Amino acid sequence: MSTSQTQRHAIRGMLADLKMPGSLEAVDAILSEVDGGRIGATDAVSRLLGAQISLRNNRRLQAAMRSSRLPAIKTLEGFDFSFQPSIKREQIESLHELGFIERKENVVFLGPPGVGKTHLAISLAIAAAKGGRRVYYGTLTDLIRSLEEAQAAGQLSRRLAVLTHPSLLVVDEIGYLPVSHAGAVLFFQLMNRRYEHASTVLTSNKGFEDWGTVLGDEIMAAALIDRVLHHCHLVNIRGNSFRMREHTALHQALQADLDAQAGRRSPRSRARPTN
Repeated sequence: MSTSQTQRHAIRGMLADLKMPGSLEAVDAILSEVDGGRIGATDAVSRLLGAQISLRNNRRLQAAMRSSRLPAIKTLEGFDFSFQPSIKREQIESLHELGFIERKENVVFLGPPGVGKTHLAISLAIAAAKGGRRVYYGTLTDLIRSLEEAQAAGQLSRRLAVLTHPSLLVVDEIGYLPVSHAGAVLFFQLMNRRYEHASTVLTSNKGFEDWGTVLGDEIMAAALIDRVLHHCHLVNIRGNSFRMREHTALHQALQADLDAQAGRRSPRSRARPTN
């Protein structure tokens, strides 16, 4: 027996009243599948609620992308674990359950350029944003620049408070560019405020033994590392660069194309008769 138009109208009205636009958009297609006997009541309810959750998560992600300054959408599903066997997949998947945020723990990704540190850091921020948590992204140099500008404007305390508030802060590219000693001091103040209050994900192409050089102060670097590692998940990536793999594949494809074109242009050599 098909669902009557009156019932459909009532269901749509209830979904609208509950402010469930995702479910409202999907309800007609779902009820049609029920009428056709392709799905049962349990599946119908599951799909109806799933449509609303999907819309909510997409809206959260869009809002997070606007406010968090995330440079791109990178997800766990898009990461190629087969190319980085040094990474323990179970550890990364466990981190994406976001328990570390609840416990106000940190995550540090270490490794050479191109091995996927930023991808994994952003994927954690994406997962957190989908879960309704406030996130913020910045490279070390960008964060320090914003703190320096706030200090010059007499707004340092306010800026530190803004950067302390997010449940998850991603600090990318530690060690890629030099920072001033004054900038390093400002970064230490930020990390000191977040210590045991909120989670931070950091990525670096330098080992901890080199952070003193990066920050220009061995003692301050040691104090910073102590706070970062006190409650921390360390992911040390040893592998080849994803970008180099892509460049190599592109180069090989271009070379093969050039070789093929050269083969088509070159006539077959013919033996000349000798006199």
